[in-house]
Amino acid sequence: MKLALVFLLLGCSGGEAAPDKKSVPPKVVDKEVVKKLEPVKSTLCVTKGAAAIGAKVTDPTMRAVAKGTLGESAALTFKYAGDTETVRELAGGQARRQIGLKLRAQDGCNLVYVMWRLDPKPKLDISVKLNPGKKTHKECGAEGYTKIKAAKGKLPGVPVLALGDTRTLRAEIVGDELTVWIDELISWRGTLPEAARALDGPAGIRSDNFAFELVDFKASAGKCVAEDGD
Repeated sequence: MKLALVFLLLGCSGGEAAPDKKSVPPKVVDKEVVKKLEPVKSTLCVTKGAAAIGAKVTDPTMRAVAKGTLGESAALTFKYAGDTETVRELAGGQARRQIGLKLRAQDGCNLVYVMWRLDPKPKLDISVKLNPGKKTHKECGAEGYTKIKAAKGKLPGVPVLALGDTRTLRAEIVGDELTVWIDELISWRGTLPEAARALDGPAGIRSDNFAFELVDFKASAGKCVAEDGD
């Protein structure tokens, strides 16, 4: 049955906190549904900064989710415009330049991040943020991050961005396996921890000290859950 992409503009709060760690079976999601990405045409639920499809993002901190999407896969196409005019440090004190995808964005304290970092050299940084019982940035801050290592095997390096470059960052989760593409090349693959199975939320976007034009954002259709926070 064809899934319809429905966006509910009811604010940017909601969702349940992740349950306590326990054995949870891998998610069973139709692979074809995950692979079928549809354009996000409605307004993004932006919790920090400002963002819209086709517009330039200039805020040093931007967070957004696409309500009504399935958080198992997403693709972000952007045109790089350099650094933001002002720099803002993260909760942990770092002033990173990065852009990326949020998957299974249950709330601001429980989600999967797929980030394209520029410093100290270009790389893909994958992490799972888990803070059972907490939902907002005020409650969890920079706590609960687990870095995920890539599987062994040689893959293309992450390119250096030049002003005006247009790139697509895409990621999908099937079971516990996460695969990330830059343009059409697989650039990262690895296995998420069992604890990530309990996460349930939409796809989204995050940027820090990174100016760009949001050319396009696609995600697979799903139910509506939003997040708030860092």
